[in-house]
Amino acid sequence: MSTANRGVNIGPPRFKIAVHAIVWLAKSGSILSSATIANQVDSHATFMRRVMQALADAGIVESKGGREGGYMLQKPAEQITLGDIYTAVKLGAAEPEMEVDCGEAGELLDAELEKILLEAEQQTIEYLKHFTITSVMNRVDFFTV
Repeated sequence: MSTANRGVNIGPPRFKIAVHAIVWLAKSGSILSSATIANQVDSHATFMRRVMQALADAGIVESKGGREGGYMLQKPAEQITLGDIYTAVKLGAAEPEMEVDCGEAGELLDAELEKILLEAEQQTIEYLKHFTITSVMNRVDFFTV
């Protein structure tokens, strides 16, 4: 069975779209509007602005207002890691979780699961820090896609 088309959804849902946006900014080397980025990554411009705001808040991109405004990288692609992007969109996309009352035993289980998931997430972020946007772009031949 091939897993090439099966999506892996680890981490914040906005992570993949944010990586694509940063890659497009790195490839362009210029300012791109949220509409242009959204078009490139097949997303909606309003959603894209929320993702870009999280990246701006984290110091990964810079926002320029006005008619010719948009977003540009705040630092070189070789200094931006996947861990940076993951952390930015995770912090910028905190969504409330549904509360489930499972009694005292459920509370203890939830507390332990939170510890395990937090540790797993920290290990994921540390691993993602080994990959820069430049190294990811070098793994993909954009000229044949």
